[in-house]
Amino acid sequence: KSLGNGIDPLKVIEEYGADALRFALTTGNAPGNDMRFSDEKIEAARNFANKLWNASRFVLMNLTESDEELLMCPTDDELATEDKWILTRLYETTKSVLSNLENYELGIALGEIYSFTWDLFCDWYIELTKSRLSEKDTEGNVVAQNVLCYVLTGTLKLLHPFMPFITEEIYGSLPHDDESVMISAFPTVEEIGSYPAEAEATERVIAAIRAIRTRRAEMNV
Repeated sequence: KSLGNGIDPLKVIEEYGADALRFALTTGNAPGNDMRFSDEKIEAARNFANKLWNASRFVLMNLTESDEELLMCPTDDELATEDKWILTRLYETTKSVLSNLENYELGIALGEIYSFTWDLFCDWYIELTKSRLSEKDTEGNVVAQNVLCYVLTGTLKLLHPFMPFITEEIYGSLPHDDESVMISAFPTVEEIGSYPAEAEATERVIAAIRAIRTRRAEMNV
């Protein structure tokens, strides 16, 4: 443009990465609406990519079972309450994402994946599994590895249309039976378990923890 105020996507990609640019352009976007570009949105997208990368690295560091064992889904009796909670939230997220993709609400779909990945999977579920991951050679340890691997794989598949490069890289390091995440089956709600009672119980625990943290911050203790 003659004013010289155009954005060169190649320069943005060089500084932040192609996935960050794709993520930022999709976030908060709606069909037919104009969108204001800002470096802050690109930086937030890059931070999300870093969060996903670090969480995936933590999961990979704690996978000690064989690929065949990790690809086997635990039975309902083996799952802990927090496992059923994250699977229920993955079920709800997948259902919402599929519905919004069908309606071409890409921004809303990506927002659902972002909230699930950052707030639920990274900030809560990984923390809730650390005690079991530290108990080597136990059934709880193996189940935690199974669920971490399963949920992370499903999250990568949901995120792949928006951030293809980082999801492909991480997927290739996880136990998988497909050549690429690009040609793997997209998640469906039928294959994910839903446990409303256990999910509600875990939400009460999380709410209590948040309340305690808030009160500690208010009282400066």
